[in-house]
Amino acid sequence: MTFSNLPSLTFRDADPRRDEPRSLADSALYEGILSRRVGAYFVDAILILGITLVFDALLVLLGLFTFGLSWLLLGPAGLIVALAYGTLLIGGGGGATPGMKLFGIEARGLNGARPEYFQSFLMTALFYATVPVTSFLILIVAFFTEHNRTAHDFLSGITVVRRGR
Repeated sequence: MTFSNLPSLTFRDADPRRDEPRSLADSALYEGILSRRVGAYFVDAILILGITLVFDALLVLLGLFTFGLSWLLLGPAGLIVALAYGTLLIGGGGGATPGMKLFGIEARGLNGARPEYFQSFLMTALFYATVPVTSFLILIVAFFTEHNRTAHDFLSGITVVRRGR
């Protein structure tokens, strides 16, 4: 007994081919991927900043009613927003953040399927744990690896490819 008229309880797209593995060996999937990732990062950073500012404003207003207790979240608010942004949009938003969609790239697991939430959380957390500490120097790894994968890609089992190729 199937209930095809009920909505899905996942955050995945309704496309039935969404988890169809693709051949990740095709070099066309990786053409210009580094410059696209940089552009996508800047777009996403601006969006995360905007969301964080709205979130901070709500925390300040909430602090008026909680006698300042919610103001304790003002410090980690940016990190919370950034982790949620990457995890939810890469893991459930079709494998790409808005910046990634704008630049025509998406994250895929090594089997070609869209990443699971744990994979996307791991990739996002590793990015924010390693990149600021190394002043972006850890991203140099992408120049020396096959398919321009970064360290956080390797450790989370994800690769970034061009969409629609």
